[in-house]
This record gives sequence, C-alpha cells and structure tokens, in this order.
Amino acid sequence: MAVTLRLPSATIRSCVLRFGFGMQLHPAAHIYMLRDVRDARQIQVGAGTIIGSGCILDGRRGIKIGKSVNFSSEACVWTLQHDPQSPSFDIAGGPVEIRDHAWISMRAIILPGVTIGKGAVVAAGAVVTKDVDDWTIVGGVPAKKIGARNQTKYVLDAHRNAAWFI
Repeated sequence: MAVTLRLPSATIRSCVLRFGFGMQLHPAAHIYMLRDVRDARQIQVGAGTIIGSGCILDGRRGIKIGKSVNFSSEACVWTLQHDPQSPSFDIAGGPVEIRDHAWISMRAIILPGVTIGKGAVVAAGAVVTKDVDDWTIVGGVPAKKIGARNQTKYVLDAHRNAAWFI
C-alpha cells in the first residue's frame, strides 16, 4: 500500500508512521512531509536522520537507513522496478541500504539493490544504479565518482536542521 503523508505536525507524522504503518523510525529521526511511502513496515530509519519534503520511500523490498543520514527534498529510493527484458513486464528489485552519515541530495534517485556507503554523498539529480563506496561523492546519470568526502562523522540535529561535527 502506498500512502502520501502530508500531516503538518512532525510529531503526528512520526506517530502515524511508527504506530499506524509500522515503520521502524528512531525517535531522534525527523521526517518532513513525504510524497509517497510504500510498505512502511519494511523501512528502518536511524537516529538523527532527516528525510526532507517530497521524498519517496519504496519499502517493498526493504530500506535500511543508518544514523545521521540527510535526505534533501524530493529524493527517491526504489526497491522494485520493471524488468526491461521481461516480455510480461515483470518486476525485479532488491533492498536498499544507506549507511551512517550519508547525504542524498535533492532529486537524487536510488535504484533497487543499491548500497550507499558510510559518509557517501549522492549529488543532486544523480541516478544511482550501483553501490557507492564509503566517503565517495557521486553524481550524474548514471552516477559516477566525482570526488571524495572528508572522513568526519557528520551528525545531524533534526530539531535545528543543522549539521555539527564530532
């Protein structure tokens, strides 16, 4: 079941996602108004993670999001898609994992079966079709390595929507 969650209260949104739809949402995570959530029971969100407005989370094959991950607005994570080689347009896919301290920028798209490494950055508008190594910056369509990120533990403060470093 897909649901659009545009409740104006972060507290109510969190409660609906946790208790109404079964999302494994850490109490210290913050979710803005989502565009679409599919099978919330298969989605785990770690402490300090911020998921921006208009994001799509397709949990049908499982999404695991680590601690202090930042999703900018309108980012999409897909765990299922149609198989372009199938004569009957069958579906194929796999779980997605986004490890601690990663940043998924605005309108980035992560496709099924991908792992985003610890501290990695996915640039705005990128389409990720393959795993991204730890502390790597990727961009483009399809996403390719365009740089490296400092190996600092970036920690998000969901209440002030700002990052600080440890």
